[in-house]
Amino acid sequence: MSFLVPHSVRENQFSSSLHSPPLKNKLTPGDVGILKSTLLPSFGLYSSLSLATYIAAEATNRVELKDWLWPSAQVLNAWWTAVGQPMCTHDISFGTACEALPWTKRVLLSCVTIWGARLFARIACRSLCRGTDDARYAAIKKEPGFWRGAFLKLFLPEAAVLSVISLPFTVPFTTGDARIPIGDDVINVVRALGVGIFGAGFAMEVMADTQLALHRQERTDLCRHGVWGLVRHPNYLGDTLVHFSFALLNMAGPFNPVVILGPVANYLFLRFVGGDKETEASQEERYKSQDPHKYEQLRQWKREKNSFWPDLSDLVNPWALAVAGWGFIGVVIEEGFRSAYDM
Repeated sequence: MSFLVPHSVRENQFSSSLHSPPLKNKLTPGDVGILKSTLLPSFGLYSSLSLATYIAAEATNRVELKDWLWPSAQVLNAWWTAVGQPMCTHDISFGTACEALPWTKRVLLSCVTIWGARLFARIACRSLCRGTDDARYAAIKKEPGFWRGAFLKLFLPEAAVLSVISLPFTVPFTTGDARIPIGDDVINVVRALGVGIFGAGFAMEVMADTQLALHRQERTDLCRHGVWGLVRHPNYLGDTLVHFSFALLNMAGPFNPVVILGPVANYLFLRFVGGDKETEASQEERYKSQDPHKYEQLRQWKREKNSFWPDLSDLVNPWALAVAGWGFIGVVIEEGFRSAYDM
């Protein structure tokens, strides 16, 4: 699970083997900590992209363009922080900047890229095929003067949230190389655990989206089979696991506890702002007036299954075991790439 870069630089000696200046921007006492080194640059990038997206969204009357920005902006920020910034700061090539990244950071950047690219493709294809705004956004656009306040109410707040969510893949590329005091064997285990959780979360997202798409081609009722039989929102659960894996991968390299804020912010956003709460509120309103059968199914589903976290009894469900199996496969793939890298 890595992008292709030369193998000549090892994690414990990458900076000394290069003749270019050190690529790490170590914090000094004069810095305003994480605020100056990561949050403010991230917010500057995200707010600029959000403004451009808002202009395009108003011009096309498609609010959901901000959903296109959500994954793509995170991938862009990760690559800019990890590779683009060192290229500009130290006047080095793309290959040299990539080569300077130690193994754990390569794994982290690869995971962010795989997750974001897949999610962007999913959102963009769904939006283009549908041809109209998501039902949630179609409803709020009916509010008087919606577009006049949309940037401050919708687009800019998401830029602020993204700045916090991105901490696990901006902090490790902008701070020093101090490690938590654990041995190499433990570091390898922690990295494998992070990759395993990423693999499981990524697999759950892919399964949820694929099963839902296939279901909608054949039926019009609610999809409640497959991973949708574990919880009501397996796609959001998968996304949560993915973001927690980003923070966990930090523990196998330079670690700053502030990165924990990233997955926590993502979880809170999905649970209580723009995720299952918003989705189900929209579904209830629409189904109650337009589709009584779906409305009754949703009410029954709420009684039977949790919204986000599965019951203990669901952990032995074949689909839960399949998700865990894909996490194990992810560990095997990462170990294979690492073995080839160390040769």
